[in-house]
Amino acid sequence: MSDDPIAILIAKCASADRSAFRTLYRDSSAKLMGVLFRILKERAEAEDALQEVYTRVWLRAGRYDPIKGRGMTWLIAIARNLAIDRLRARPDAANDSALDTVADPAPGVESRLIAKGEARRMVDCFATLDPERAEAVKSAYLNGLSYQDLAARHAVPLNTMRTWLRRSLLKLKECLEK
Repeated sequence: MSDDPIAILIAKCASADRSAFRTLYRDSSAKLMGVLFRILKERAEAEDALQEVYTRVWLRAGRYDPIKGRGMTWLIAIARNLAIDRLRARPDAANDSALDTVADPAPGVESRLIAKGEARRMVDCFATLDPERAEAVKSAYLNGLSYQDLAARHAVPLNTMRTWLRRSLLKLKECLEK
């Protein structure tokens, strides 16, 4: 999260830090206004929506999970969803032509390339682990095996398995932060 200043500000907002909220607004409002204006096509409505976006952010900052995505991505999702709700609430919502201009929510080329690069980094970082420990981490966190099951599978004491997993996760974290 340290390389995502917006996520840090959102976390501070969850603690009702007004100064962080002001900084968050300063650092993100232009981008969010652009998103809202592009969808709503009316400046006054986009400005009203922007105010509502920040109200939602202030109230829901505690729900933000940095593991699921970057801070700005979360803010844009809130803005986009609000703008779409406003489009649907318009009296002419029966005419879906306005909704046709909203970007496809499927990941774009850039997002897919970033995800592919991140997956490659994860594979490379797993390669730095001892194969037995890498298999234990995958079994625990991807396949849901318990520590007890893993200890039995690898014929090691339970506390040894816990140590393996903890140290392996720390090594993975260190590798991914490079």
